[in-house]
Amino acid sequence: MRKSLRIKNAREFQSIIGKRHFFTNKCFVLYHVKRSGNQARVGITVSKKLGNAVVRNKIKRQCRMMMQELLTFDEGFDLICIIRGGYLVQSYLQNKKELETLLKKIKIYYDAQSMKEIKDERI
Repeated sequence: MRKSLRIKNAREFQSIIGKRHFFTNKCFVLYHVKRSGNQARVGITVSKKLGNAVVRNKIKRQCRMMMQELLTFDEGFDLICIIRGGYLVQSYLQNKKELETLLKKIKIYYDAQSMKEIKDERI
């Protein structure tokens, strides 16, 4: 994932989390916000409760790789991924499936929103 597609600024993290649009499971919390533009941006955060810096950085690298494999980055939204404790219990492939299901929910959510906007325009 290119560095230009990452969210690093704490103010941006807080504004996205403040919108309160999210999906969760036992491994991840994904906050999402539609934005203008045609590229998705991703921010990843791991709590200190999950381990020392080496473990947290490994988790972030794995999550970035999962995002790179699962996202096309051609959709205009910001995504904050918060890693939960359940991540450490499961394997990489199980975690990837969990993340994939959440990303599908987000995609369905935005598809439904765009369909609603199209219907509103017709009226």
